[in-house]
Amino acid sequence: MLSELSEMQANLKTPSQRLLVIKHGALGDIVQGFGAFASLRAGHPDAHIALLTTAPFVELAHMMPWFDEVLIDRRAGVLHLQESWRMRKLIRNNWDMIVDLQCSQRTGRYFQFFARPDTRWIGTAAGCSDPCPDFTGVNNHQRMRIAAEMAGGAEAVHDMGWLFDQAAPRPVPGATKPYAVLVPGCSLAKPQKRWPAENFAALARTCHEDNILVMLTGTTADRDVIEMVQSLAPDAINLCGQTSIADLARLTASAEFVVGNDTGPVFLAAATGAPTIMVMGPDTNPEMSAPTGPRCDWVRATPISNVSIDDVGGALQRLTSKPV
Repeated sequence: MLSELSEMQANLKTPSQRLLVIKHGALGDIVQGFGAFASLRAGHPDAHIALLTTAPFVELAHMMPWFDEVLIDRRAGVLHLQESWRMRKLIRNNWDMIVDLQCSQRTGRYFQFFARPDTRWIGTAAGCSDPCPDFTGVNNHQRMRIAAEMAGGAEAVHDMGWLFDQAAPRPVPGATKPYAVLVPGCSLAKPQKRWPAENFAALARTCHEDNILVMLTGTTADRDVIEMVQSLAPDAINLCGQTSIADLARLTASAEFVVGNDTGPVFLAAATGAPTIMVMGPDTNPEMSAPTGPRCDWVRATPISNVSIDDVGGALQRLTSKPV
């Protein structure tokens, strides 16, 4: 009888840890967090890890191999009592650890008003159990990796195969010849982050002269600027609004190079390993916001229109000459 009891006890699994990771977005920030996500899963292989994110990134989050659960933060105002109560219940759930990779005023309020006093909280919220160090001059990618390590994350090598597998089966237009991807759009709220459409068009025409096909990508919000580029470089293929995030990852991964503004698809391209150049103006701090990946770089000027075609061409030449 005692031996049977011992065997039953040996077969009982220790309850898994429960981790809540907070990362709202935007797309570039989510992509910069891939390394931290992988690190957390490597360090806690048997834990139940949930991601709290916003609605636009739920589909992408469900594709990721690192999370067991995806939760939505609707980021409602403080006077929305029903939603505030829902978030209080969510934050006060039985989490062993909350890893705040967003580190915003909102998540600081979540800690202040909603968190249980005995829950370990990694982040920048005043008074949290595990405050992050001073991140001045530290890239967002590395900030999140440091926070993940503080939460018990381990070194992890991750690839993008999980995302490539979700891409549509249709062939890429022009895939039989070398192609480049240009990303001329970015947030409509910050037009000063846009390298002029004329410059993208000039780069596209140069590609055509070099027998490199050009794909123009972006969301429907970028349609006007993409159509302007295409009107000046009619040989370019307009894929505006036609690619999912997974499609875009596969498209950029096979490109000769990618050039774009400070916007999510450029961070994604860099993460796939494609030679990627981000064009920056004074609104982007490269110390914090440069893309990360095995073959990426940036060029910057004030204003952004002062970045020349030669600047981008020189950066691409240096980048593509590096060994993979």
